[in-house]
Amino acid sequence: MKADIDSIPINTSPIRPLVTPVLVTHVRSCAWLSLDGVIETLSLKEGARRLSTSDVPVLVVHALATARRLRCGPFPRLDILELFAFVRPAQFCLPTVRGMAQALDLPTPVTLEDEVETLRTACVKLLQELRNRPSKEIQTIAWAMKTGGWSWGRIVLDALGGTSEDAPHSGALLRSLQIWHKLKEWVEGPPPPQPGHLPVEPVEARARLDQLLGLNAEVREEQKDYAASISEAFQAPNAPGEPSMALVEAGTGVGKTLGYIAPASVWSKKNQGVVWISTYTRNLQRQLDGELDRLYPDQNEKKRKIVIRKGRENYFCLLNYEEAVSRLRQRADDAPALGLMARWALASRDGDMIGGDFPSWLKELLGARLTVDMTDTRGECIYSSCSHYSKCFIEKTVRRARRAELVVANHALVMIQAALGGVEEAMLPTRYIFDEGHHVFDAADKAFSAHLSGQEGADLRRWLLGAEETSRSRARGLKARIEDLVAGQEMTEALDDVLHHAHILPGPSWHQRISGGEPVGPFESFLARVRQQVYARDINNGSAFSLEATIHPPVEGLLETSEKLKEALGKIRIPMQSLIKGLMALMDEEADDMDTQSRQRIEAVCASLDRRGIQHVLAWSAMLDSLFSETPTQFVDWFSVDRIDGRDMDVGMHRHWVDPTIPFVEEVVEKSHGVAITSATLRDGSGDEEADWKVAAARTGVSHLARPAILHDVKSPFDYPKQTRVYIVDNVRKDNMDQIASAYRELFIAAGGGALGLFTAVNRLRTVYQKIVEPLDRTGIHLLAQHMDAMDIGTLIDIFRAEQNSCLLGTDAVRDGVDVPGDSLHLIVFDRVPWPRPTILHKARKRSFPGRSYDEMIARLRMKQAFGRLVRRKTDRGVFVMLDRQTPTRMLGAFPEGVEIIRTGLAETVKGVHEFLCE
Repeated sequence: MKADIDSIPINTSPIRPLVTPVLVTHVRSCAWLSLDGVIETLSLKEGARRLSTSDVPVLVVHALATARRLRCGPFPRLDILELFAFVRPAQFCLPTVRGMAQALDLPTPVTLEDEVETLRTACVKLLQELRNRPSKEIQTIAWAMKTGGWSWGRIVLDALGGTSEDAPHSGALLRSLQIWHKLKEWVEGPPPPQPGHLPVEPVEARARLDQLLGLNAEVREEQKDYAASISEAFQAPNAPGEPSMALVEAGTGVGKTLGYIAPASVWSKKNQGVVWISTYTRNLQRQLDGELDRLYPDQNEKKRKIVIRKGRENYFCLLNYEEAVSRLRQRADDAPALGLMARWALASRDGDMIGGDFPSWLKELLGARLTVDMTDTRGECIYSSCSHYSKCFIEKTVRRARRAELVVANHALVMIQAALGGVEEAMLPTRYIFDEGHHVFDAADKAFSAHLSGQEGADLRRWLLGAEETSRSRARGLKARIEDLVAGQEMTEALDDVLHHAHILPGPSWHQRISGGEPVGPFESFLARVRQQVYARDINNGSAFSLEATIHPPVEGLLETSEKLKEALGKIRIPMQSLIKGLMALMDEEADDMDTQSRQRIEAVCASLDRRGIQHVLAWSAMLDSLFSETPTQFVDWFSVDRIDGRDMDVGMHRHWVDPTIPFVEEVVEKSHGVAITSATLRDGSGDEEADWKVAAARTGVSHLARPAILHDVKSPFDYPKQTRVYIVDNVRKDNMDQIASAYRELFIAAGGGALGLFTAVNRLRTVYQKIVEPLDRTGIHLLAQHMDAMDIGTLIDIFRAEQNSCLLGTDAVRDGVDVPGDSLHLIVFDRVPWPRPTILHKARKRSFPGRSYDEMIARLRMKQAFGRLVRRKTDRGVFVMLDRQTPTRMLGAFPEGVEIIRTGLAETVKGVHEFLCE
């Protein structure tokens, strides 16, 4: 049914407030608006009781977080976030009452009672928006959702003017969710030409930067120097495998993003080529997206010239969605979630569900199955044989990226694409900029590692066989994806052989079988022996955390199971190779008649078979060989049992490069013409400048290049001695959690909120949170915590950024996702020096790393990265506190020269923090 706004009369009457209870919860209490219109402040226990006894749905914001705070189960509710997602799809809103007020331009509530009234007002405003722009399309989707039991269904339909006489028949309801009919098709164009090789001169980079900043912008010579230094990566290469390379450390506040956008955009214009800008965090991708408005203020032009590019697993899959819609006759209660997904997909800029315009809180409210699991997480794309291929979000994005000037991607995608030879990009880019360059090592470590584990084996089995009888998975097997290609061909026998031998891979419930000593097949038998070896060598009996062990000497029976597994893997690999050979021959035989899409599909299938099948099996076989001899010196092998809260989650053997920058340089850097790697923390600050640059070169792979990189250091414009302080507390025992918790509480109170607490272990974070959350709430400070709140860390950081009186607890890894200027972040507290965990992999790297202590270098870099979060503007002030009295003096090079570092007691630190920040 097509949208027909004119067919629905516009009702201009105002929406009346809902007659339903309203509940807003805080840490220690909650506010309840009764049906009689009376607002009461209640204990959390009483609030939970009223929820459980309510006969009507209760209006709340974020039902899951509300239930967790009240420690109750599911309850009848009207979650205003669902209404917001329906009325304003693909728009940002913090999942709090204050966030809702901000999104709807309502006054910011101050008290609990204010929040109750704000929630009612927000509800009215959203419903009024629906009434003011009625649409048959929206109304029909609302009917489908109501039929599935959506609690907002009747209310939304009333606002839209829907009556029982207007109720569409079941076929129309299903068609309303078939959104693929409403999406535009992409059009295949000719391949782009090869880019030119004209260099970017420093004067051109500076001029473009001036243009981006505008006439009245603050003059920052550091930023101009930085733009000029990045232009070194845009010189013409002189020899194969010797790209122009710039390694640039730029202090916080230099303005890196515009600084490298300037020369990158100049090169792209001059040479009619694309530059890929790679980041490590989604937060920086969002920041770049905003900064690029300066380059292309016209949004239509920006859409043509700029592309945000991510892996397939990030994008909404229309085929997965269609299959979910087709099951509505059996699972009618899925309709509310699918209706919200339909509203989002029709409004989304590019279908990006992970860090794009998809609200992360929808996953929390609706569950993963009908939200983020709609992506192609298992590599099961059937490409041009898919009925939605011409409207596919990822295919559209891939084609836009080929003709863009700048592509914003992430380190993992860049490395995987390069390793695969640019399967999806048709032609690999020749110019790269890696921002957050201090993460190149970690990204390469993940991209170029191999894992012979239960989960990896089960994933390959699912990819080959599809959903099995005992599984609720939507997975499509290899036969479903390529059967039409091999029908009537000699390849049918090879396909049957692949599927037959795939049953040696771990099947459903493999965890229980190997834990119970009843493995099935050679793969599970191998995993059972690995698990036996890991537990036998565990020195922390009863540990609830992940365990690992060296591969030698093997326990009895391990070598025998390894040999059988290697033989079985070969039986999968050989018919896979025959399949690829046959498909390539088919493409050659029908070259004259085969259309472009069919050719691309066969190429993609062959690439998938090679990457997901053959390369996996070859890597696994090589790893098994090491059990009978020695691991090659460039690799590290070990066994592990991954555990969460004492439960086994995965078992396997792992292989990592000792130096993962070697394959990064071989696959990415040396195949390009120019690369810039930049960060505020490339060097660790040991005090020896030459040694520091050697560390930076080793961690980024620059040391492996035949042609030396150009090294630049651009100083921060901030006056750190004036704007910051560092305290090391010398009278708190880091093993006494009562003392640690008291220190966090008093420091957060002294700062008046705006504090980030970083922990080296999740259990320490949880303990501190439980001890300080209520005392802080009594002072008006809202404490957020990773692993404790029912929201993902990205949402928590967004709330932390928006609410200046809040504090956030997170693990050490959170520091990179926090980019919070101003009063929202002016205190960072570390529970102890962030030494790296002494894993088997870490020990191997420690032995091979040149120069000083590897442990100190990593810890110093982590402290330097955290400190860099404190000051984002010249008016900011910040304090860094370390609660570890054993912090070595040689670690203090992590902080800028001239910053006052004070070793003192907790009381003096608390007083100093308050005076520096609040007076």
